[in-house]
This record gives sequence, structure tokens and C-alpha cells, in this order.
Amino acid sequence: MSGVVDLDELDRAILRLLIEDAGLPASAIGQRVGLSQPAAWRRIQRLRAAGVIRGERLELDLAKLGFGVTVFLGVKLGTKGRVSLAEFERAVSAIPEVQTVEHVLGLYDYRLRVSARDLADFERVLRRRIMTLPGVGNVDANVMLSEERLAGPI
Repeated sequence: MSGVVDLDELDRAILRLLIEDAGLPASAIGQRVGLSQPAAWRRIQRLRAAGVIRGERLELDLAKLGFGVTVFLGVKLGTKGRVSLAEFERAVSAIPEVQTVEHVLGLYDYRLRVSARDLADFERVLRRRIMTLPGVGNVDANVMLSEERLAGPI
């Protein structure tokens, strides 16, 4: 694990703005935090070079794209057959409805975020794709009712 990067208040303010809108130009960021455009750009580049900013994401509204159901699955791998973690991860990552795959410590081995058009579509994905994956033992499902995103501890 690489070292922690020292951030000052201007760096934190820049990160808060970029969390809200990753597409903000350096000129707008600089104006909001009291820096010139070149100074803001240099700070952003330094944060990228240090690995603090790893990329930018496009956030899609899944409901508007026809995916009205999100389900979190807890997956416990079975002990019979001793499937490798890499084999399971490779297979589950190939399922387009699976949005995230998290290897976790606790009751389950993996936590999956699955998007589906509706509950019938989710059931199809669960039965035909997820339950047939190598090594799958127990599965626990939680349907997401609502979601609030928090900016984090910046």
C-alpha cells in the first residue's frame, strides 16, 4: 500500500468540488477556491500524479435506462470443489447485470451489486447466471429501496 498523501485545505476544497462535478474546468475550480486557473490546474495535476484522483466516471441513471431494480447479493462460496477466488471473480465479472464485485470479510465471501429491469428479470439473472457460477454456495439478497450518496471524509 502506498503512503498517505498530505493534503492542505485548498486540496480538500478542490476534491470536494470535483466529487460534486468531475467535469468542472480548472478555471471554475480556481475561482471558487481563490486560485488562478494555472494554479488550480497544477494542483489537480499533482493530485492525479499522486494517485489521489484515479479517474473520472460517468454516472448513469439506471432507472431511466430501464433498470428499475438493484439487488445486493451476499455470496458464500461452497467448500466442495474448492473453486479458486480468481475463477469465481472472472466468471461473475462477465455477467453484464453485475455492477460491482467486492471480496469481503464476514458472513459472505463476496458482495455483488446487480441491476435488473424488474424482479422477474432479476430472478432470471439469479437462476440462470449467478447460481450457475463455479463454487456458488449460499446466496442472500437485499433489494435496494433507496440510495443516498455521501461525499466521503474529505
